[in-house]
Amino acid sequence: ELFERWTEMACFTPLMRTHEGNRPAENFQVYDDMQAIKHLAKFSSIYKELTPYRKEVILESEANGWPAQRPLFFHYEEQEACYTEKYEYLFGRDLLVAPVYEEGQTEKEVFLPKDEWIHLWSGKVYKGGVWQVATPLGQIPVFYRRTAKYTNLFKKFVQRDEENR
Repeated sequence: ELFERWTEMACFTPLMRTHEGNRPAENFQVYDDMQAIKHLAKFSSIYKELTPYRKEVILESEANGWPAQRPLFFHYEEQEACYTEKYEYLFGRDLLVAPVYEEGQTEKEVFLPKDEWIHLWSGKVYKGGVWQVATPLGQIPVFYRRTAKYTNLFKKFVQRDEENR
């Protein structure tokens, strides 16, 4: 589960990778578990599909000296709650990621800054505030801004998830 949750989060960062580590005989290896291999394949595919967005985020970071992964207050500095949120981040301007880090967690309380957000997997629209969100494996809480330049790219994931249900 830890590996799968880490894979989900890494998909929404500038660099996604896995490696054996310094003690492969003692640590979990993706190739030892078929479910983990399938999970890594799914999120590697998503990572690849996000390439146009990720490239723009990295170019913006390079041009402005901004981090690719940003604290919420970076774009919502007038909202006080954005300064205390420690477990969520913005990947670029338009994706908000709330990694799941507790074992067995099936729901998560997510804070969304005042804006219009769309859940990447369900397409449900959220306003700013605190929300309980389902967190099954394979559905890390990720939201995109309704006004994002890449909404057509992000909508693909909602449609794909609906087809797989």
